[in-house]
Amino acid sequence: MKEFSITNKSAFRALQITESLRTVLDPELQINVVDMGLIYHIDARPESGIISVQMTLSSSHCPMGKAILKSVQNRIEADFPGAQVDVQLVWEPQWTYENITPEGLKQLGR
Repeated sequence: MKEFSITNKSAFRALQITESLRTVLDPELQINVVDMGLIYHIDARPESGIISVQMTLSSSHCPMGKAILKSVQNRIEADFPGAQVDVQLVWEPQWTYENITPEGLKQLGR
């Protein structure tokens, strides 16, 4: 888990969003997008009402890519009503298996 200061509202909100996104699964591997290492950056400034997420997919040819992106957006909108959500798909750095967290590896049985 990332370290944060509870007095830093942006960092605390980003942590809340990260935990919320643990309910969004990669449909192929059935591991959440956080433990898959697909979430690269969350910018959540409560005062602006804007939540920006930079994420990637395991492959540019992922047939479920649009569905995963929409699931991330829907989860944030459901858990943070009234927020303006911007989910950006990025390809740099390229995703590799090294992105999977230790918890994700456990879920894969490794």
